[in-house]
Amino acid sequence: MAQLELKSKVLSILKDKIQLINTDEGAIYLVGPIRLPVNLFGETAVFHWYCWLNCEEDTKDLQQIIDKLSSSNLAELQQSSVLVYGDFQNQEDAIIRMHSICHTGDIFGSKRCDCGYQLKQSMRMITEYGAGALFYLANHEGRGIGLFSKAMAYLLQENGYDTVEANLELGFVDDARNYSDSIEVLKALRSKPVTLMTNNPKKLAALKAADLHVSGRTPLWGDITEYNKNYLRTKIKRSGHLEDGGACPND
Repeated sequence: MAQLELKSKVLSILKDKIQLINTDEGAIYLVGPIRLPVNLFGETAVFHWYCWLNCEEDTKDLQQIIDKLSSSNLAELQQSSVLVYGDFQNQEDAIIRMHSICHTGDIFGSKRCDCGYQLKQSMRMITEYGAGALFYLANHEGRGIGLFSKAMAYLLQENGYDTVEANLELGFVDDARNYSDSIEVLKALRSKPVTLMTNNPKKLAALKAADLHVSGRTPLWGDITEYNKNYLRTKIKRSGHLEDGGACPND
């Protein structure tokens, strides 16, 4: 009886915090919001955190979901999430960032890329805007090739290959990222227009192809260093990134 009461209490806490989003392949389970105070440039900004999980089957049976999770090793499978700030659902316009995970840049502060800078700067811009969301996409490491493959690509880059050439030589395309999951989550959280923070026209095209109302685009450049200038130049020259808002390093 005590065990049943405990399960009932757990279910009562979680039942309004897990949302089912049906997809063609099964379902996305979105859990949240969870209050998350964040240290942002020495100040505390309070975001609301959501995390989502892809499943091949869909069910509204919460206990079945919990039982399945506890029997799976989800630590081996990264899940994406989103940080929401302000009245994201209702404010007339909100700013968003679709941020691809970068283990080396986001966590270690690597200067080989500008990812860590873009992560923190986009969070700052969201708080200054007043309403927005940072989508943190866990299956986008190395533009979709994974961390181990990214490490091999780095070795090629140290021997004269640029980022595009390295991916191609390893048998990948230049950019294998897919935004369908994050778009479905965005639709579940907001129906009004969004301004997208990006230099990548492919991200903008993905949102527009999904019939999302994109009211504008804000560039996100910065942190140009001797270590990443070739990386940034390749983004513009070979991957089609837009140069506005930041200088292309030519020296």
